[in-house]
Amino acid sequence: MAVIAVISAVGLVVDDRVLVGARIWFKPLKFSVSFIAYGLSLAWMLSLLDRGRRAGWWAGTVVAATSAVEMAIITGQVVRGKRSHFNHQTPLDEALFNTMAVTVVILWLGTLAIAVLLPRARIPDRAAAWTMRCGIAIALAGAAVGFLMTQPAPGQRRGESSIVGAHSVGVADGGPSMPLTGWSTTGGDLRIPHFVGMHALQLLPLLLMTVTALAPRYGRLADPRVRLRLVLLASAAYAAVFALILWQALRGQPLIHPDGATLTAAGLIAAATTTGAVAALRLRTPTPVQNKAIDAPAEKELVP
Repeated sequence: MAVIAVISAVGLVVDDRVLVGARIWFKPLKFSVSFIAYGLSLAWMLSLLDRGRRAGWWAGTVVAATSAVEMAIITGQVVRGKRSHFNHQTPLDEALFNTMAVTVVILWLGTLAIAVLLPRARIPDRAAAWTMRCGIAIALAGAAVGFLMTQPAPGQRRGESSIVGAHSVGVADGGPSMPLTGWSTTGGDLRIPHFVGMHALQLLPLLLMTVTALAPRYGRLADPRVRLRLVLLASAAYAAVFALILWQALRGQPLIHPDGATLTAAGLIAAATTTGAVAALRLRTPTPVQNKAIDAPAEKELVP
């Protein structure tokens, strides 16, 4: 993936072709960088397994192999100047897209297998354990959003249309979009919840690392119960935000133009998260009970 990322970056400089409103090498660049983060995160989680390591090795190998197949097809279609996703223009294009669809399902199942194995890992820090479990669960939900994109958009029919499926909701793919991300600014975009959900795998552990790094400065964060509560709260808030932006996208609403219902839901999530964080930080640390037998002054030894 790192090699493809470099090739794609060079392609952006030397190849000025545009496909569906974006530079043609932008898609393999985004996918390769995303797979780098995804693969490293899963590899780190698999390294923590003390039971089921062989099953974990196979699951990780399946994820790596299917990712490689998907990237080979995406990059090959870029070289041909063709769309890789939703493309049914020719028998070859349709076969390649169907192959990608199968590899994505297998990749998702491989990640699910890792998620099933993680609870068996004996991780002393409960906050770290729950960070990984919640992160991979939300990532699976985010990956599943990709299946919604393969449904026919209005005006498309399976077996008749050359393009079946879309990233955008309510507008055609390739319209006005945000810089860097390419997300639609005129309609809903399922790539947004897809991206946010999948990268819970990195963002939730990063949050725990930040909290742990701040613990020496803020003593309350050193309490493992406080860290656990903050992790569970952050995971719940992240899942709520994911659900909110998925709902927003399905209604054909651009991320940067939320309506009153979206803003109200976002405000409720923010208020609940703030209240929960204050409650978690106010958790009292019990005063240790002194052992009188140990703390009592020792009696002088009698010397005969």
